[in-house]
Amino acid sequence: MTEAAAPATDAEPAATSATAPEAATEGVEEAGAQPEQHALAPAPDAEAAAPAPSPAPGPRPSAPSPAAFASRPKPAAAAPAAAVAPAAPATSPAEAAKWGRVEGDGHVFLTIDGGEHAVGQYPGVSDDEALAYFARKYDDVVAQIVLLEQRVSSKAPSTDMQKTVTHLHEQLAERNMVGDLRAAEARLDTLATHIAELEKTEKAEHDAVRAAELAAREAIVAEAEEISGQDPAQTQWKTSSARMNELFENWKAAQKSGVRLGRSNEDALWKRFRAARTVFDRHRRAYFSQLDSNNSAAKTAKEKLISEAEALSSSTDWGYAAGEYRRLMDQWKASPRASRKDDDALWARFRAAQDVFFTSRQAANDEIDQEYAANLTVKEALLTEATTILPIKDLAAAKKSLQSVRDRWEEAGKVPRADMGRIEAGLRKVEDAVRQAEEEQWQRSNPERKARTNSALSQLESAIAGLQDDLAKAEQSGDERKIKAAREALEARQAWLDQIQRSASELS
Repeated sequence: MTEAAAPATDAEPAATSATAPEAATEGVEEAGAQPEQHALAPAPDAEAAAPAPSPAPGPRPSAPSPAAFASRPKPAAAAPAAAVAPAAPATSPAEAAKWGRVEGDGHVFLTIDGGEHAVGQYPGVSDDEALAYFARKYDDVVAQIVLLEQRVSSKAPSTDMQKTVTHLHEQLAERNMVGDLRAAEARLDTLATHIAELEKTEKAEHDAVRAAELAAREAIVAEAEEISGQDPAQTQWKTSSARMNELFENWKAAQKSGVRLGRSNEDALWKRFRAARTVFDRHRRAYFSQLDSNNSAAKTAKEKLISEAEALSSSTDWGYAAGEYRRLMDQWKASPRASRKDDDALWARFRAAQDVFFTSRQAANDEIDQEYAANLTVKEALLTEATTILPIKDLAAAKKSLQSVRDRWEEAGKVPRADMGRIEAGLRKVEDAVRQAEEEQWQRSNPERKARTNSALSQLESAIAGLQDDLAKAEQSGDERKIKAAREALEARQAWLDQIQRSASELS
């Protein structure tokens, strides 16, 4: 099948194809390979006489998406593809002649599967130039295959690789070039298999990264839910609020730069995270609202106590006011605390009112103590006189001396508060000694005790007399066992009798 040759323009001669001509460099230019780099160049004179047409570049394949890059580890920096890509071999005239021939006025035929297929016409040039033109189309396809093989071997992102394979298959299927099309198709089939494996590996890596990202987001949400689920009364709000803010920043960073989890997963996790933050904020507002209310109530109660304390601060009824201050202090301790700042200020006011009262009372006591200093001198002399009574030898004389000291003691009056305990304790020691002596004398002269002692003496004497008779009878009978028992009983009763007689002697 051939087509009529069209007149050549000034720039290039016309070349026709059995099918619609396709640009041989489609998809190659963007990868760094030039379409004419690997083409079979005609002889200089032939090229000058009839330059081959320059096919227009095809559409550029789309770049890999950011998600595809994010799902793969970042490769090490590499040199530009054009510097490392192996050059695709150009089809030689002999090789081109093996897969095609020229007939008549530039009609070119492709040999494939044992038959021929008309690929187009390039009139007005030599047979070699016509064949080389259609061989360059094949070389352009092979160049794209070589580049794709390099991308697969370097494990570049597989985005759109299968589309490129499909596009090249479609170019080869148009049969508008000269070359080993079946070999090129076999290479494309092998590439399709390797690309499928690469896609599978990428998917596994992407799934692993996505699973790790999902686990990280789940951890953020779980911690936020744990914080929001705390008992508001036990929550450390400053620490928990700071941590909740950190979790929110982590969420925003993951959403901005992390792997996409899919709308359903992200929406579900965000709803949980947002709900946890909402509950936390509601609990925090409620807690601090209640805290403000409690602080207000505590301030009101303590201000009332302060008012009472300030009213008592000028009192000179020292005993009554001191008791009232003790009552107010007990109520203050039982009152709930306000905020630290308010409570410290309230306590300062309450303590100031107390200090006014107790300072005034101390001043009054100091004045009184100064007046009582002379009384102290008198009572110290009386205490010295009282201690001469000890030890007590004559109870009647001791009692008389003590009574004289007591009378003068009362007449002396009060002593300073600081010395009161010491002075009173000294006199009390002498009084206790006299009282103990009286008690001991009473015990010795107690008629009831004497009667009980005499009765016991009579009973023991009777018992001893009976035991003496029993011992005499036992000795007469010669029974050693009875003799021993009677003697032991007699000795025990005799010991008791001696003890009671000594007690009776002491009483008398």
